[in-house]
Amino acid sequence: MKKFLPGLSCLILCGALIGCSQETNPNASSPTSSVSEVEEVDGSVFILASEPEGAGDVISVRSEAGDGEQVLIVGRIGGSSDPWIEGRAAFTIVDQSLKSCSDIPGDNCPAPWDYCCETSKLPTAMALVKFVDKSGSVVKADAKGLLGVKELSTIVVKGQAKRDEAGNLTILASGVFVKQE
Repeated sequence: MKKFLPGLSCLILCGALIGCSQETNPNASSPTSSVSEVEEVDGSVFILASEPEGAGDVISVRSEAGDGEQVLIVGRIGGSSDPWIEGRAAFTIVDQSLKSCSDIPGDNCPAPWDYCCETSKLPTAMALVKFVDKSGSVVKADAKGLLGVKELSTIVVKGQAKRDEAGNLTILASGVFVKQE
């Protein structure tokens, strides 16, 4: 019996350690709370029937709009190889004065919306657009499907300017007009 006692003690101790290490963390994210969750949202509430007049380009709105100010801004969806925020109605837009690779004859870039030929100009020529619901939360839906937009779509966005400490511009959008190309 004395031969088995150390082995049995070791098994009991290992079992206790394994059981303790498998405790659930109440603060851990469950797979169901990931960013990829989307809601059924009627995108038509964000679509403007006609193009609003007086929209400023991204560069001018970035330099002039104050935090909380209502703005109209025009730009093209892009600025990186993936300008979309996964599972959210949010993306980046770029000032129309910048050339995408598709605007350059003979350039066969596979992702012309990344503006790789204008990289040095992007930091001051981009804005983040977030479509928000009535409570001010970003809509949990894919922007492409919700709004019928794609990379390099030219859009006019109506919304509220939001500034961060670094001066970056986010538009809390309430409406969009998609220009026909």
